[in-house]
Amino acid sequence: MLSIGDFSKLSRVPIKTLRYYDEIGLFKPLEVDRFTGYRHYSASQLIRLNRILVMKDMGLSLEQIALLLDKELTPDQIRGMLRLKQVELHQQLIEGQARLARVEAWLQAFEQEVTMPTYDVVLKKVTPLKVAQVHGVAPSMELIGPTLDRLFDQVMGYITQQGATCTGPAITVYYDAEYSEGNVSVGACMPFAGTLKDGEQVEIIELPAVETMASVIHHGSFSTMNQAYNAILKWIEANNYHISSSNRELNLEYERGGDQANFVTEIQFPVEKH
Repeated sequence: MLSIGDFSKLSRVPIKTLRYYDEIGLFKPLEVDRFTGYRHYSASQLIRLNRILVMKDMGLSLEQIALLLDKELTPDQIRGMLRLKQVELHQQLIEGQARLARVEAWLQAFEQEVTMPTYDVVLKKVTPLKVAQVHGVAPSMELIGPTLDRLFDQVMGYITQQGATCTGPAITVYYDAEYSEGNVSVGACMPFAGTLKDGEQVEIIELPAVETMASVIHHGSFSTMNQAYNAILKWIEANNYHISSSNRELNLEYERGGDQANFVTEIQFPVEKH
């Protein structure tokens, strides 16, 4: 019989861990002195303990290990549990590789600029959003601003006239499949609270959910927003993604006629892995 201290040295498992395994019923001592409460173990118990350690190293939880060791599971059940863990670990590997690529891209940008990068791209999941939209076409990139001002006036006016409430932020959707200098197809979209039906120029649509949305925040004038676009497009290419549908701009902080230095715009691109 071995004391818990000696068994800890033999197994290279901390005493604290052995006590915890005893408390949860996963690995109990061979004998507990009823007077002193001292735990005693046998060297033969190393077989079960080593199996626990191997399963834990594979990423199985203690609850899963207990099921595998103590329940009368069928071979199919055991295989199913291990295959689920295999899928989970494979997904973690993919995510880890993607995270590594983002770190390398960020590091490369940092080394080139010798300062912290101006823009940080994040990936997030976007839920569906019901909006009122007015669709329009800007004759040129230079006239995007005035065109959107007119479209947003229409959509916000319609929402107010119908007794609903604008909840913001305003969202611009760029529908062209590729960059265009002229006849730029845009949608001025405004989330709302209340009940609305389609109008003569206003349609009620649902912006679709996006499982993976690349996003960057631009702080400042619209005239310098090309810097944010360059940053996010470089990031998408460097991280082996491709753009899967229409990009969006969200006016998080905006006041028409206000100081553009205070504007905050979020640029979003739906992306998928190549």
